[in-house]
Amino acid sequence: MSAKLHKMNFITKTNYKFLKQKSVYKGKVRDVYNIDDKYLAMIVSDRLSAFDVVLPKGIPYKGQILNQIASKFLDATADIVPNWKISTPDPIVTIGYKCDPFPVEMIVRGYLTGSSWRTYSKGARNICGVEIPDGMKEHQQFTKPIITPTTKAEQGEHDEDISKEEILKQGLVSPEDYAQLEKYSIELFERGTKIAAEKGLILVDTKYEFGKIADKIYLIDEIHTPDSSRYFYADTYKEAFKKGLAQKQLSKEFVRDWLMQEGFQGKEGQEVPEMTDKFTKEISERYIELYEKITGENFVKADLTDLSKRVENNINKGLSEVEN
Repeated sequence: MSAKLHKMNFITKTNYKFLKQKSVYKGKVRDVYNIDDKYLAMIVSDRLSAFDVVLPKGIPYKGQILNQIASKFLDATADIVPNWKISTPDPIVTIGYKCDPFPVEMIVRGYLTGSSWRTYSKGARNICGVEIPDGMKEHQQFTKPIITPTTKAEQGEHDEDISKEEILKQGLVSPEDYAQLEKYSIELFERGTKIAAEKGLILVDTKYEFGKIADKIYLIDEIHTPDSSRYFYADTYKEAFKKGLAQKQLSKEFVRDWLMQEGFQGKEGQEVPEMTDKFTKEISERYIELYEKITGENFVKADLTDLSKRVENNINKGLSEVEN
């Protein structure tokens, strides 16, 4: 009935049993409890993943930060597309509708960076069925945002790039639904771009996931968090781009940088370096900075006293309210 609570007050494992619970899905960061095949109780843990590996220590407040950012953006985009969220009964929990997910993720890119740049720099001029012109530079803005979908991998596997044509050919999504997913994705990206600009940020790229209940499409999972999105700082973008310098990013890239400095990139035979309490505290502080920059609000730390019991009680309360 309880989650594993560490002395540093972070939650990395859960093992709850709720009324009408059907199953539990445990991802790299989120534990999702299926309630009566109608609702989901999503716990955003303090686990930290990089290079597709879950790191050995939890990060205090990370789950709260990601959950609250996603919750704010779900509310801020609900006029564009209905979403799965019903309530956030606890700082690290969202309760929502159980949808039948589409087997693809919609990646929207406003700039040629990250994996798209790596593909382009090797000579490719067609990425996921999208034609990219010659002569572009790293971090250059596209004339308009592009969508580069991926398949939604099973647990432990990697997502794979796929084109719209291949999605339709394989019958993964119907033509009518796919057209709607494209429309929603671009509108969500435009809204996210506008909100980011108000905070002095550039929304570079992000991913959206969708599902259905009957014939209605819903936005599901997280949205516009630093784990699912890349942000640049607007005030340094032009100068850095002009000089061909690395962009100042608002993402968890700093964690990957530290791991690489320690000789770890998730490759076979490599051992995860030891994470000191000092370093986990630094990561926690960086995530708090991300929250405050993205939302424009001060971060209020939740009470971590008996964290496990708090989460359990709040989910039970939230589920009883949903049922009534």
